[in-house]
Amino acid sequence: MASDSTTAGDSPRLVYYDIAFAKPREQNTAAPNPWKARYALNFKGIPYSTEWVEMPDITKTRKSLGASACRKFADGTDFYTLPVLKDSNTGAIIGDSFDIALYLQETFPDSGGDLFPEQPDLNFVCPGAMEILIPLSKREDVAHTDYSRFNTNVDWAFTLHVQLMAPGMRFDPDVEGQVKAEFAKRAGTKTWEEMWVADGEAREKMLVSLRETLTDLARLFQRDGSGPYLLGGQASHADFIVGGWLRMMERTMPAGEWKQVEGWHDGAFGRLHAALQERFGDVK
Repeated sequence: MASDSTTAGDSPRLVYYDIAFAKPREQNTAAPNPWKARYALNFKGIPYSTEWVEMPDITKTRKSLGASACRKFADGTDFYTLPVLKDSNTGAIIGDSFDIALYLQETFPDSGGDLFPEQPDLNFVCPGAMEILIPLSKREDVAHTDYSRFNTNVDWAFTLHVQLMAPGMRFDPDVEGQVKAEFAKRAGTKTWEEMWVADGEAREKMLVSLRETLTDLARLFQRDGSGPYLLGGQASHADFIVGGWLRMMERTMPAGEWKQVEGWHDGAFGRLHAALQERFGDVK
C-alpha cells in the first residue's frame, strides 16, 4: 500500500504546477505566489514533484486540471495563474497559494510543523493601499482570516512597487515575445517597456517609497530577537508570504539594490530571506 506521501508507483502523490521562467528553472523561478506555496510544501516535508508550465500555457493547463480562475481582472474577466497543487490520493486540485497552505495543514497536520500558529498580531496594513490593475488574492471567506488579511496587505505593499522587479524577470527566449506582449495587453500599454518606466530619479524615489512602506512590516519581524521569523525561531506561513516577495526581489533586482534591501530596517528582510532559502528553499 502506498504511504500517505507517495503513490503506488513510488511517485509523489503531490504534483506542483509552477511558472516556467528561463532555464535553469530552479535558478530563475521567481514569482512570489508560487514561492509562498513552495516554502509551505518544503516546510511540511511532504514529497512532491514540480511540473513547469510556460506562461502562454497557464490558462490551458488550469482548465485541463479543472482549476477555475481564482482571480479576475478589473474588467471582470478571468485571470488564470499559478500555482496549482494536485493530490493524486484525494483528487483535490487547489489553485491558490493561500488555499494550498490551508490544504497542506489540514491534510498533513502532523508533518513538519503548524503553518498557522497563533500570532500576537498580524496587523500590518499597507499604507496608501488601493485597488490596482494587477489582480490580487483578497479572501475573507477562509480559515485563518488574520493570515489572509496579512497576505493581502503584503501583496499590496510589494505590488505597488513591482516596477522595481518585473523588468528583471527572465523568460525562455522561445516565448519571451509572446509573454511580454500579453503583459502589455493586460496593462493597456503598447509595449512591455512602457509598463516599467522606473529608472534614474524615478527608480530612486520608488526604492525610498518601498522602504518606507515596509517600515511597519519590518517592526513585526523585530519584536522577537530570538530568530529571523515573526515568531522568532518558529517559521509560519506569514513568513512565507513575505518570503515569496523577497525571493522575487533577490532574483530580479540589480545586485546593488538588493544589497540595500537586505540591510533595510537593521537587516530584518535580509535575515528572513537567507533563513527561508537555507531551510525551505529547495526546488524539487
